[in-house]
Order: sequence, then structure tokens, then C-alpha cells
Amino acid sequence: MKTVEEHFHSVRLTTDRCQGCVSCTKRCPTEAIRIRGGKAQIISLRCIDCGECIRHCPCRAKAALTDDLADLKNFQYNIALPAPSLYGHFSADIPVDAILSGLINLGFDDVFEVAQGAEIVTLAIRDYLKRPDIIRPAISSACPAVVRLIQVKFPELIDHLVPFDAPVEVAARIARAEAAKALGIEADKIGVWFITPCPAKMTAVRRPLGSEKSNITGAIAINKIFNDLLKVVTADNQLVKSKASWVGVGWAVSGGETSAIDAENMLAVNDIQNVIDVLEQVALGKLKEVDYIEVLACAGGCIGGALTAENRHVIEFNMKKRIKKKKSLDPTAGRLPRETYTDFELGSAGRRAIEPIPALRLDEDIAKAMSKIEIMDKTLKTLPGLDCGSCGSPNCKALAEDIAQGLANKTDCVFILRKRTRDLAFAMVDLAVKLPPPLDKDHNDDY
Repeated sequence: MKTVEEHFHSVRLTTDRCQGCVSCTKRCPTEAIRIRGGKAQIISLRCIDCGECIRHCPCRAKAALTDDLADLKNFQYNIALPAPSLYGHFSADIPVDAILSGLINLGFDDVFEVAQGAEIVTLAIRDYLKRPDIIRPAISSACPAVVRLIQVKFPELIDHLVPFDAPVEVAARIARAEAAKALGIEADKIGVWFITPCPAKMTAVRRPLGSEKSNITGAIAINKIFNDLLKVVTADNQLVKSKASWVGVGWAVSGGETSAIDAENMLAVNDIQNVIDVLEQVALGKLKEVDYIEVLACAGGCIGGALTAENRHVIEFNMKKRIKKKKSLDPTAGRLPRETYTDFELGSAGRRAIEPIPALRLDEDIAKAMSKIEIMDKTLKTLPGLDCGSCGSPNCKALAEDIAQGLANKTDCVFILRKRTRDLAFAMVDLAVKLPPPLDKDHNDDY
């Protein structure tokens, strides 16, 4: 397993491709991007790797760093962890067994479905919500982009997060342990690879949430292997059998998690801006009548991840058909109480507290921070308030903050610059009128 990399981010900027437009600055939910010197710059501490900039960059200057199939050679035995959203890339006529078998054909030795991990987490959440002492509304911790959003923008809501690992971490822990025991292989010689729909999952591998180390070896983007997988997936190739029910598979689509938990007073929210709006209400003390909130950064849920390879609506169509079919074959799946799930499976025993990320702090020194707030307030009153982004900051408030931090100037605002240029031009005309006339014609020609 790889060690923690404190400043790792999957989302990367290719400077040569960047044209200095403001599409990414306007879309970033944590205002982590600025345009300086005609190029985008990512503020590492604020980035949550949600992939919004990847999705909306017209120049494709933003991309996600993920692992490759070539990395499998570094391990004695390799296990694929397919995200349920991968199934939606194929017609519902193609069995999940065929998709899992296709992963074996790509070079993996075994497959363990993330949907199985989702089923275990589902049971744990059901029990958790029965406790009278928990802070409500409880908030899902399954989406790493949302968890980092809360760390950066809503640290007061950290205690609302359910204290369980994401389904992929649970699946990875079980898959590695079972393989090591069955094959007699040392755990660190087993590669466990998540087939991921989003860059935030890759970041969570290198910078784990709530644990010292991730159980996942690496993450491989769906869009990186999909074309190769498509070539080896056929309906008659079903060497691997799916063990996951509709309960776990449904987590890929917004509302699937709450449907699996099957409790009252639950809210499902998807798309990062909608998530922010709801979290703001929770932070204000609202929504107390809600017991649980499912929050997913991508539109539609994981099926809308920035690293998927098909149109989100097509994936959703295929997923809903699959879920409906699974329900018809086994309508009671996941509804009957499981005898037990262990702390080992959930990772509860070694789980650490999730800490706030002080990305929005103006200064560690309170006096200096207060002084900068005053500068921001005064500066903001002089700005046009149009939030056009032409200055390279996402809005006027962000520009005022950048000015207070010494990272920008008022003249970065094109409206202020235009006004100052116009005023300077008028002043030069006035000065020219006041200048004494030339002494003679020859002298005049020198001007």
C-alpha cells in the first residue's frame, strides 16, 4: 500500500493548454482557482478534486492523474474493485458477470464488487440511525469530494458525518484479507485497484479520509480502460459471478443510498452546488427534522463522475434497468437483517477523526486576520459587484480577499483599470492645454 501524500491532488493543470479563460474559476465550488499571468493556478489547500474544472474546461487544460493497467506488474496478485457506475456503461442486456469477467481478461486476477462494500455500509448506517445520541441530520461520508468540501467550507458539520469508511474502502479491506488468507500471499504483495468514476477517489487513495492508510493500492479511471474493456466484454463470457444485490449496485445513482437504507426522513442531494446549498441550511441549524442526508458531488451521483466514459443520462438509463431487473429477481435482498458485520469490515476500530482544513483562514494571527477583513470590506465597496471573473478571481469578493492577502491589485479589475485609464487620459489632455506654446516652428517640429 502507498504511503500518505499530504499535498497530493488527482486534478492537474496542463499549463501549455490553458488559455486563461475563466470557465474553471466560475465553476470551482471552493474558489480554488485563479487566473494569474494569463494562466490558471490551483490553490492546493482549497481543491477538493471534485472534477468540475475538468468537466467545464473548454481547452482540456485540466485532467486527472490516475493509475494505469501497467502498474499491475508491480504486484504478485491483483484484484479489481469495479464501481457500480461501471455497469451502467453497458446495456442492461450485458450481464454484470460478463463485465466482471472482462476485467479478468484485462489482466486482473480477481474481482471484488464495491457494491458488496456498499451493502455492508448500508447495514451499519441502518443501525447507526437507530441510536438516540447521534447528531442529526447525519450526513453520508461515501463521497470523498463532499467530505473534503465539509473539511474546507463547513468544518462545523464534521461531527454530522457518519463514522464509517466509504464502501470502496470496506470492499478493499475485505478483498485483500480474503485473498491473503486463501492464497497465502503477503498482504502488501496484493494490488487492490478501484475502477473509479471520479478524481476524488484517486486523491482519497493517496490522502485517506479517517484512516492512516488506504486499503486501496490505486485507482484507475473508467474512461482510461473502457475502450479496452469494451473489446473483451461479451454476453457469453461469464467466468466470474456477481455477488452484489440491487441494494449495493443502486448506490451509483442519486437516491440509491437512501433507498437501500430504507428509513424515514431522508434527503438525497446531488450536484456540488445543490450540496453546498443544503449544507448551508444544515449549518444554519435548519433541516433538524431530517435524519439522514445522502450527498453526492456529481450530477446524478457517481454515474456523472468526471472520469466516466459515457453520457450520464445513458448510464442512468442502463443502471435503472439493471436495478429493476435485480429487484424483480430478488426483491428481499438486503431487507433481511444480517447476523453481524465486524469492526474490521467497517474499519471502525482504527478510524481517526476527520480534521478541518483551514483553507479559508485569512491568517493564523487573529489580529492580522481581522485587519485583512477590514481591508476586504473596504475594497469590496469599491468594486463593481458584477462578479464577471475577468480579474482572474471567481468574483468580486474573492478579488477583495486576494487584494487583502497581497495576491492581487485593484487594477486587476478591468472596470477600475478602464476608469483609471480614462481619468489619466483626461488628465493628460488637461496638462497638454496648460503647457506653454513652443518657441518657434523649428522647435515645434521636435515635439
